[in-house]
Amino acid sequence: MRKRNMMRLLIACVSAATLAGCAALPGPACLPPSQPMLAAELAFGRNIGDRLGVSDAEFTRFTAEEITPRFPEGLTVVDGAGQWRDSERGAIVREKAKLVTLVFAEDPAKRAALSAIAEAYKQRFKQQAVMISVRPSCVSF
Repeated sequence: MRKRNMMRLLIACVSAATLAGCAALPGPACLPPSQPMLAAELAFGRNIGDRLGVSDAEFTRFTAEEITPRFPEGLTVVDGAGQWRDSERGAIVREKAKLVTLVFAEDPAKRAALSAIAEAYKQRFKQQAVMISVRPSCVSF
């Protein structure tokens, strides 16, 4: 009987240790000096209707007013060209774009800030969509 109880206790301890490891899975395995973070990319179309409508100056002002206050640690802006299907017209639209890359530690407030930035851009410049892509990344500065 005593041997059976010892065996049950041993099984319970092993099970508890195994399950505890499942509670918090590790992030990406980063080599030092890199740290696990999130990398977000936002793609902002610049057409309004069928013409370029968001100038470089307007995008710079948008960045200063909407993106920088939410991500003061820094960002990267790159000029691009893209295409997407306009859901209202069913047509392929090709347009100039601004790609913004942001890197941050996991934080629900930062994830919400990405959506707030996209909504502000759509309202200000009459856009249907802003692409947001977030992925785990190993980062060092």
